[in-house]
Amino acid sequence: MITVSPKHRVFLAILPIDFRKGLNAIAKMCLSKFNQDPTNGHYFVFRNKRKTDIKILYYDGQGHCLMHKRLSTGKFNHWPTADNALITLTPLQARVLIENGDPKSVVIQPEWKPLIDE
Repeated sequence: MITVSPKHRVFLAILPIDFRKGLNAIAKMCLSKFNQDPTNGHYFVFRNKRKTDIKILYYDGQGHCLMHKRLSTGKFNHWPTADNALITLTPLQARVLIENGDPKSVVIQPEWKPLIDE
């Protein structure tokens, strides 16, 4: 089980990748294409061209983990579109997307910040 807390960032690749790529190739892509360090503890989510599979890459402090999810039926219909190659999702939006929901429809309370006495 993966636990994604608010301190983690979730990076979502907009364009599909070649799912024949393994862990090392995907980690190198994070560095070369997205200028993100794949050992920073954040999550990187990718999809295939048919929108039936996703892969999630993360580093747990001991090594990289690569998870693969294939839908039994249907497609990931709510994959975001953007001008950027990589966008950031909140942990809740990522969870909704992984469960094949619409991450744009997620309404959450803004992050609480403590008041500073002046």
